[in-house]
Amino acid sequence: MKKEKTGMSVAKHIGEFSGKYGIVLIFVLLVAVAAILQPVFLHPRNITNVLRQVSVNGILATGMTFVIISGAIDLSVGTIFCMCGMVMMFVMPRTGWMGAILVGLILGAMIGCCNGYMVYRGMPAFIMTLAMSILLKGCSFILSNGTPIASSSTTYNALGQSYFLKVPVQVYIYFLIVIVATIVLGRTRFGRSVYAIGGNIEVARLSGINVKKTRILVYIISGVLAAISAVIGTARLGSCEPTLGEDYHSDAIAATVIGGTLMSGGEGHQMKTMVGVLLLGVLSNILNLTGVTPYAQYVVKGLIIIGAVASDIFRRVKMN
Repeated sequence: MKKEKTGMSVAKHIGEFSGKYGIVLIFVLLVAVAAILQPVFLHPRNITNVLRQVSVNGILATGMTFVIISGAIDLSVGTIFCMCGMVMMFVMPRTGWMGAILVGLILGAMIGCCNGYMVYRGMPAFIMTLAMSILLKGCSFILSNGTPIASSSTTYNALGQSYFLKVPVQVYIYFLIVIVATIVLGRTRFGRSVYAIGGNIEVARLSGINVKKTRILVYIISGVLAAISAVIGTARLGSCEPTLGEDYHSDAIAATVIGGTLMSGGEGHQMKTMVGVLLLGVLSNILNLTGVTPYAQYVVKGLIIIGAVASDIFRRVKMN
């Protein structure tokens, strides 16, 4: 009897440990495997390249984490990224690079506000953000006439191309955003409200939480972060084209779910999302280094998303 209890206790502790740190262990294992398969993986230049590549998706995933924890979804972050980038390129010759960034941030906030308000009014988040994605894609093509628009400011381009202490500036921007987002989610009343409406929206409403305000703010955060991501993404390229970012929402969702955020809402952590972002970045990098075709990489990412969602469903069934 004691042996049974001891065995159950050990299994329970192992389960709790894997639930808390499983994604970190998987990431460490993946890094170890990558280093063995391709020793060049650990070269500082390659590590820097990985960090630079994941920054854009990382910022999008940070916003997506807010949305998914609240029990919703945002399929429009990729096209918000593109639309904000297009508008910034378009207005930059007239407003200067600082004015262009301000316009991009305001546009991202407005689109996010529209998404949040319509979702609060009862429109399914999947339908609303999918429709917004299609709408913004059309607007991007109309604005650009289907051709890339180049940046007119070298100072703006430096935001995505410059280094500080041999590390790309955009990496510092990403890490700073993650730190701020972690504090907001874990240490503020707003953060607790996000978890509450994701856990049970009716209970949250009866508890006095302003569901409308929280829902709209969550989408505004997602929209603004998509705009910031557009700044560093287009600054690195020095231009923006109407197809840029159209698949970014899938990587953001994948990183968020891989990081342990429940698709049903109410549970998640920004630091774990960052680990999910890094895991996807390392995976893409090692596939590139080993010569795997980019088409096969889509298959791998799709399987990862299916596995992450299946794990989410299993966890919910186990909790119930």
